[in-house]
Amino acid sequence: MIVAALGVLGLCLGSFVNALVWRLHEQEEHPAKAKALSVVSGRSMCPHCRHELAAKDLLPVLSWLYLQGKCRYCGKRISVQYPVVELAMAAAFIASYLWWPHSFDVRQTVLLGLWLVLVAGLAALLVYDLRWFILPNRLIYPLAVAAAAFAAVNITAATAPVKSLVSLFLAVVIGGGIFYVIFQLSAGKWIGGGDVKLGWLLGLIAGTPAKAVLFIFLASILGTLVSLPLVATGRLGRRSNIPFGPFLIAGTFITVLFGSHIITWYKTLVGLS
Repeated sequence: MIVAALGVLGLCLGSFVNALVWRLHEQEEHPAKAKALSVVSGRSMCPHCRHELAAKDLLPVLSWLYLQGKCRYCGKRISVQYPVVELAMAAAFIASYLWWPHSFDVRQTVLLGLWLVLVAGLAALLVYDLRWFILPNRLIYPLAVAAAAFAAVNITAATAPVKSLVSLFLAVVIGGGIFYVIFQLSAGKWIGGGDVKLGWLLGLIAGTPAKAVLFIFLASILGTLVSLPLVATGRLGRRSNIPFGPFLIAGTFITVLFGSHIITWYKTLVGLS
């Protein structure tokens, strides 16, 4: 029942993420229409004809399939992004519960709840960065507050809070500091300022220096695995820009769920434990 409930919640929040990303971008493009495009009070609408959508048009995945990926009112194609994000969110929520790295007590249940909030927000950042190569502050700043709450609860669960606080500080320094140095050295040509802020934020979530290094390492591996085939097939040029935020977010997701096991495996491999 919990898995099914999380799957449904993930689908619904995936639908919300799609709407949030589109509305935030439209507000940036059309400030005069910001009220009508409000995430809180604005009504759901077709991104093409702006026709207000009925409840039957808003069922995650099912409505898109029933309408064959087209708007009921104008007939224009609705991006496959919509069902993909909804399904991905459902999978992420279920995976977070099934592979949560700690036994559930009250504190760990709170942490899981905060983590699911972070997953939804990070998914919005991921989609936004993929589509428009921007990590907007309007998403990063609220997520930083949620990440700080996640880190605070984590520290209260630690047997040595002071040591954990120092570890958290180092994780934040590593998470954002590396990208800050690259940003300064390249005058913003190699990496964007949004990636620096995202690095600080993800450092809060990682919580330890080892996990901060790990999510950056995983992001680099994932970025390479995706980029090289695209360059080899000519779909990307050698100087093409590729958003790094999605890889950082994916690396963090893996680190939160499996980071302790990966670090333990690596230490055993090199004889450090």
